[in-house]
Amino acid sequence: MSKLKYHLIISPIKAAGILSLGLAQRLGKWGGKLAWILGTDARKVTETNIRLCFPGLSEEKQLELARASLMHTGMAVMEIPLMWEWPVEKCLEQVRETKGTELVNQALAAGNGLILLAPHLGNWELAGLYFSTYHDMAALYSPPQIPEFEDYMVKVRGRLGSELVRGDRKGLSRLMGILREGGIVGILPDQSPRGKTNAYAPFFGIEVRTMTLPAKLLQKTGAAVLVTYAERLPDHRGFRIVVTEAEQDMADKDPTTAATALNQSVENVVRRIPEQYQWEYKRFRHQPGGRPNPYKHSGKN
Repeated sequence: MSKLKYHLIISPIKAAGILSLGLAQRLGKWGGKLAWILGTDARKVTETNIRLCFPGLSEEKQLELARASLMHTGMAVMEIPLMWEWPVEKCLEQVRETKGTELVNQALAAGNGLILLAPHLGNWELAGLYFSTYHDMAALYSPPQIPEFEDYMVKVRGRLGSELVRGDRKGLSRLMGILREGGIVGILPDQSPRGKTNAYAPFFGIEVRTMTLPAKLLQKTGAAVLVTYAERLPDHRGFRIVVTEAEQDMADKDPTTAATALNQSVENVVRRIPEQYQWEYKRFRHQPGGRPNPYKHSGKN
């Protein structure tokens, strides 16, 4: 059964991988518009997140931002097969501009390694590919449910030598080793973590379950930390790689203080281009103190 699921997943990815960037983005944008028109769960979740995070916007502006987010998420979905199937050189050609990338070399010069936080903003697959081209890099990932698909994902993401590390105890030990060797570790910091290693901290003013992994890695290795994303340029012109400073206190021994700095670092970049953030994710479903789940109206949680 898993073999069948594998081919059902991989075949569309490979088919989409022959598209041009412009066509892929147009198709993704149309898909986002369709999701909006049909009133899908993705639309309901997006509207809920926008309403929670931007209460100062008028209802009209909130709906406008939610609709734009669905279209950008559709584009991100259609861009992933390109980043996985295109030759690396062709992927890198889509980087038209860079901003702040000198911060990476400055951070690595200290010799203690670097944690790159890459939120689900713009095209995070391209951001990872870009930095793994020029530096020794490892990325944390959670294995998919289909083992055969995991092999494919590891292969395409690691085709420049980037190492993919599972989020288990052995993997975390490996991440510390990479940082101590002066390398880069990439982490998607804006997912709701599983297990007990988390803390509640504000994100857009709302308490949310937050990972404590970056803080632990920073405390044990003395590494530097930066935030990066690949901003989608208008008119299908490609992307801008952006690197920014992270908030201080992310290495604080108090989990809440460190998690607050982590979330604020993500929030800072999301506010720059909020329409390119993946608001379709149920980020606030885990509430502290038994508070109600804000997505109750949005289907299964």
